Amino acid sequence: MDAAPAVEMRRITKRFPGVVANDRVDFSARWCELHALIGENGAGKTTLMNVLYGLLHADSGEILVSGRQVHISTSRDAIGLGIGMVHQQFMLVPAFTALENIILGAEPVKLGRTDYRLAERKVRDTCDRFQLHVDLHAKVADLSVSSEQKVEILKALYRDARILILDEPTSVLSPQEAESLFKMLRRLTSEGMCVILISHKLHEVMAYSDRVTVLRQGRSVACMETASTDPEELSRLMVGAETGVLAAEEGAVSPGSGAPVLVVRDLSVKDDGGAPGRIVSPLSFEVHAREILGIAGVDGNGQRELVEALVGLRRAAGSASLDGREFLGMSVRQRLGLGLAYVPEDRRLALVPEYSIQDNAILGLHRERAFARHGVLNATAARANASDLIERFDVRAVGPGMPARFLSGGNQQKLVLGRALCGNPRLLIACQPTRGLDVSAAAEIHRRLLETRDRSGGILLVSYDLDEIFALSDRILVMFRGEIAGILSREEATRENVGALMTGAAR
Repeated sequence: MDAAPAVEMRRITKRFPGVVANDRVDFSARWCELHALIGENGAGKTTLMNVLYGLLHADSGEILVSGRQVHISTSRDAIGLGIGMVHQQFMLVPAFTALENIILGAEPVKLGRTDYRLAERKVRDTCDRFQLHVDLHAKVADLSVSSEQKVEILKALYRDARILILDEPTSVLSPQEAESLFKMLRRLTSEGMCVILISHKLHEVMAYSDRVTVLRQGRSVACMETASTDPEELSRLMVGAETGVLAAEEGAVSPGSGAPVLVVRDLSVKDDGGAPGRIVSPLSFEVHAREILGIAGVDGNGQRELVEALVGLRRAAGSASLDGREFLGMSVRQRLGLGLAYVPEDRRLALVPEYSIQDNAILGLHRERAFARHGVLNATAARANASDLIERFDVRAVGPGMPARFLSGGNQQKLVLGRALCGNPRLLIACQPTRGLDVSAAAEIHRRLLETRDRSGGILLVSYDLDEIFALSDRILVMFRGEIAGILSREEATRENVGALMTGAAR
């Protein structure tokens, strides 16, 4: 194995309009190492790794791979140097099979045609070597999120990656899937690879990484052996001061005591594609005022379809009422008018990237009298609203006029959630509200959700992060194969029995 570090990045600087994302950052990762890269939202973690992978070009600085200075201007350059990257938002073609996605752009050719037999043999050898098994002939659109992630990893390994970057890889995985992922990553490092993990989950960093680098406000502030530190020190390094960022995850939550806000009876959802059977079987539940009902389950068990039915994005049978008013037959706009607010799991569906923060902050609210009269937008009111949201939710931006696409992923998420909460909704349906957020930002979002609940609002929380479910939920509804596997009180719920319900083992 090479004596030199797998990768060194020296004094990397990357600027965007009005923002210095990376300010003379130093970073080094070794072979046979799982190296964690942490920091608050906007600290420059993903930007730094996008520079390493060739998706962005640094304004200054140098990169060395195995001790040799290299020039990386495109991802093709990075791949040629043995660098692979699995992004938080997967870059796959849904209509292609897993195999077609893995070999896309690097297809073996025989007599002028793609040799799928040779490709499949090579991919299966990689699957067996690293115990990464996926249905190679299934279309990506039909795969679970964890299987899509495996496809992304296989894409990199198929191209002989020796340095693998993963951006928030467990944000949509169940605890069992996350543990399986880290076992696989350990197999990669045992084979001599270098794995770089961008994460905001400090318990994962402590449990699985060998070393950790901390970025704060675009600068590298520490690099240390993981065994020599603890979550409190890492959190302090991330935010630059003593902080109680973990308190929200450990605080007690009082049970809901109000009347039902949301009442669902015998709601079912069929496959829009016309496939037989139901994605969501007839199910019934309630969300009370002053209550957070958490929905737990492995991704792909009907949670997304249930939420889409409730917010009006998918047809459903049965009954659903908000404060006694049946709404399944209403439009999305009418449901919003009843006091329903929605935070989708994919923030890209909730923002117009080219629009300013000011315009994005009033999407769905732009017809209200506070922001428009006789069809004409009140720019002054919209700007004041955006400025208030930026301040209240700590959105790191140069001002209301900044296009949303220049915000980091975490700051985009805070913008989406802030917009939903600013209207004091009667019912908030929040899906993965802290996905991609660091510890400090996630704790702040948790506090905001608890404040909303305490103002007598009801919250339906869908999260694949069990830590979040246990931190916030008054009751936990577990879904398995489109059905309710169980509804547990806070006192009844343990990781063991919730995990058993999530996998069907408790049936």
